[in-house]
Amino acid sequence: MSVVEQYARAHIVTDEDPRADPASVPVVLRYDPETDPRSVRVGLPGPLPGPHDWTLPRTLLEQGLRAPVESGDVRVWPCGRVQAVVEFHSAGGVSVVQFETKALLRFLRRTYMAAAPVAR
Repeated sequence: MSVVEQYARAHIVTDEDPRADPASVPVVLRYDPETDPRSVRVGLPGPLPGPHDWTLPRTLLEQGLRAPVESGDVRVWPCGRVQAVVEFHSAGGVSVVQFETKALLRFLRRTYMAAAPVAR
């Protein structure tokens, strides 16, 4: 089993002028089946409220691509046909991140391949 790390482009949703085109930012998606086979990590960039690395259940991310779900301080929901939103709550505020669904699906596929037992 090996670590899966994937970089994805995402948009940080803010309360700035809605006409402004939010720039995409690099986000690191990481899965380590040896350390925590049920969780994935999301590494957010820059000066955002709250922690920059979040750990969430892998199933939460997967289920949130089809319907709104939440667990603790994290919410995930589909946004139209091609995007998904992940919302992180902390004492410092809320970070709302919008991903392309295909990037998250690609990452999830890779995590399940990495966690699959090797046939001998």
